[in-house]
Amino acid sequence: MIVYGIATETSIGRLFLAGALPGLLLVSLFMAWAIFDTWRRGAGDVLTPTVYSWGQKFSSLFRVIPFLLIILGVLFALYGGVATPSETAAVGALLVLVFAVVIYRLWRFRDLWTVLRDSTKESVMILLIIAASGLFSHMLSSLFITQTVASWIADLDVNRWVLMGAINLFLLVAGFFLPPVAVILMSAPVLLPIVLAVGFDPYWFAVILTINMEIGLITPPVGLNLYVINGIAPDIRLQTILRGSLPFVGCMVLAIVILCAFPEIATWLPVAVMGPVVQ
Repeated sequence: MIVYGIATETSIGRLFLAGALPGLLLVSLFMAWAIFDTWRRGAGDVLTPTVYSWGQKFSSLFRVIPFLLIILGVLFALYGGVATPSETAAVGALLVLVFAVVIYRLWRFRDLWTVLRDSTKESVMILLIIAASGLFSHMLSSLFITQTVASWIADLDVNRWVLMGAINLFLLVAGFFLPPVAVILMSAPVLLPIVLAVGFDPYWFAVILTINMEIGLITPPVGLNLYVINGIAPDIRLQTILRGSLPFVGCMVLAIVILCAFPEIATWLPVAVMGPVVQ
């Protein structure tokens, strides 16, 4: 959302608000699939409500509080003007280290070294994938392939929904091969004037674009999130992780369809909170 806002000169605050209700929509679709799939596999007993005592509830709460404090600390550093986005990442890492030492008693250097070693291996894996994607996107940008395809879509003389379908297909395929930031920076400035010209809301389009980028993160050949999960759980085969992610791709495609049918899901909250956009 931040990259889109910078590339298109739209309000980042409105973009975040536009993504709130669609985010809840996606969560609801994911939950619905998870419940249905659990029931379909004959594990319905897992869905049976369990009664917990207040002691058990508070015990669970205390285990969650440190993670919430880390999130709040990172958000405070970012939005409170304490640190830049890059520095905020270091703030988050420092908070995690402090909680690991204080709460989980990782005093010994050997224990800390194991954590640092494993996290470094996963970070290097992710950075290598990002570096390769960046090199690929630089090549496509230098050859004007992405910009040419985006311009060709913009020149189509068709119904606006057919045009939006072509844009979605382009974003989906681009997300298969390129990192989200590269796709947004190369295509959003070209596509947004066309989207506005045919009467679509720029903040609604930002949500559609973002969901397409998220689909690209869990689909091959790049599929960055697939490799992240495989790095965290190396005993699970990458093919198994891919098959497990496909239903959620379907949920995101369904969310795009719902947002096309009911764009107010994305446009209502920014107007309600910040008022209509002044032209």
